Amino acid sequence: MAAELTAHELIARHRPTLDQALEAIRTRAYWSPHPEHPKAYGNDGSLDAAAGQAAFDAVLGTRLDLGQPGTDDWVAGETSPYGIELGVSYPHADVDVLLPAMKAGQRAWRDAGAEARAMVCLEILKRISDRTHEFAHAVMHTSGQAFMMAFQAGGPHAQDRGMEAVAYAYVEQVRTPDTAEWTKPQGKRDPLALTKRFTAVPRGIALVIGCNTFPTWNGFPGLFASLATGNAVLVKPHPRAVLPLALTVKTAREVLAEAGFDPNLIALAAERPGEGIAKTLATRPEIRIIDYTGSTSFGDWLETNARQAQVYTEKAGVNTVLVESTGNYQGMLANLAFSLSLYSGQMCTTPQNLLIPRDGIRTDQGPKSFDEVTADLAKAVDGLLGDDARANALLGAIVNPDVKARLEAAAGLGEVALASREITNPDFPGAVVRSPVIVKLDGTKPDAEAAYMNECFGPVSFAVAVDSAADAVELLRRTIRDKGAMTVGAYTTDEDVEQAVQEVCLEEAAQLSLNLTGGVYVNQTAAFSDFHGSGGNPAANAALTDGAFVANRFRVVEVRREA
Repeated sequence: MAAELTAHELIARHRPTLDQALEAIRTRAYWSPHPEHPKAYGNDGSLDAAAGQAAFDAVLGTRLDLGQPGTDDWVAGETSPYGIELGVSYPHADVDVLLPAMKAGQRAWRDAGAEARAMVCLEILKRISDRTHEFAHAVMHTSGQAFMMAFQAGGPHAQDRGMEAVAYAYVEQVRTPDTAEWTKPQGKRDPLALTKRFTAVPRGIALVIGCNTFPTWNGFPGLFASLATGNAVLVKPHPRAVLPLALTVKTAREVLAEAGFDPNLIALAAERPGEGIAKTLATRPEIRIIDYTGSTSFGDWLETNARQAQVYTEKAGVNTVLVESTGNYQGMLANLAFSLSLYSGQMCTTPQNLLIPRDGIRTDQGPKSFDEVTADLAKAVDGLLGDDARANALLGAIVNPDVKARLEAAAGLGEVALASREITNPDFPGAVVRSPVIVKLDGTKPDAEAAYMNECFGPVSFAVAVDSAADAVELLRRTIRDKGAMTVGAYTTDEDVEQAVQEVCLEEAAQLSLNLTGGVYVNQTAAFSDFHGSGGNPAANAALTDGAFVANRFRVVEVRREA
């Protein structure tokens, strides 16, 4: 296969970017090579807004032929949460044909080395970045995110996470030198001398099981971590969110071919309605790595049954915010209101439980009772979402009927502090848009505990009355330990309470945000700086992204001979 992209060209183009990424993960300072503003695109070959919209429109109702082997059928069925039919057909694979074809390209990919693989991955990310406007529409119309969030989270933020994984993969692979000369003195005898060569070898084929809500943001880390460490990657998208990952696979196959590698190093596994191929694929002997984001039940099944694979899971958790006191009451309310509203609470990092002492809290505006705090928070959410245009821009659409059903059932679990309301989207009349509900619960009652101690994914939050700050800390500990948490927040001006919350999060391995009152929110994390999850509590067994996330995707094999 003739290479159109030479190794020298790729290194010249992308080595400076890799070096900057390596520096960013070392310092944890802010850095991103991917612009967040839509107007930044349209130059240097990237698609502007109009071209991105046109590219998205052009793929609707078409057959997306990836040219991969083993295609035995074509499948379709995606419907946008905004009410439009996508009508895109994808290849359905005969895995007995596809998997051997994927494995065939791994030898050359392995032998290319860590730097070459990183350069190819960065070229894939660059081409995806150039099409950010197109990807934004694809993410919007499969996840239900509002356009700006789909643009940022599904575009530059996802690309950052992919690049972060490439950087960590490179670091871990070059930690061991390619060769070593080993000499051991033997006194009066001649020394023992060996020449040793060390090669990073892939585990095998990696399976990425995509999610409905963040197909690129959650999919890119595992995809690029496995590809950069020499593994072929089979992408099994969520059946409601195929398009963004199908476009990713198409782009990656084009780059691999141009760089002289087998394009079958990455492939798509779309499924027929109700087929449920994830279990079948996950237990195939060829699959040696699995990345999964989704329900706890299936994540647990993977960890138990996919014994031949290294399994990385992000599952459900019960995210908690402890509210004990604050020096900026209005800032706290505004910050929480935004956190509860963003993408209709359909984020794995959205706060669910707000632990508030039943005797109230201390604030810069004087004491506030439990009822006052919940009423004021309800007013803050109402104020934020009072304008329908702004509400649509923040909330997006409800991603599936299960979320809508949970939202409607939540009002019957306790006293409603804020009722959910229906909002019309004038651009997409078929969209289901709902504002959040806040329900007050007594933390000491068993029936209330049955509600707040389980994840209620969607725009549902519980204001949980507790007897004291100490009780809140212990409930926080139990929640993280038993149910897991992707995020924890706390508001307190008391050093002892702050220390106690921090100690719980350190002991139970949960990421903590303290006293956020400005433009950073508990449910947002920044690549190259923040760790998404910890891998140390039941919500996830891995963190995005650290050395542990990439290091076990390859092994080092040694060949030694006498010098």
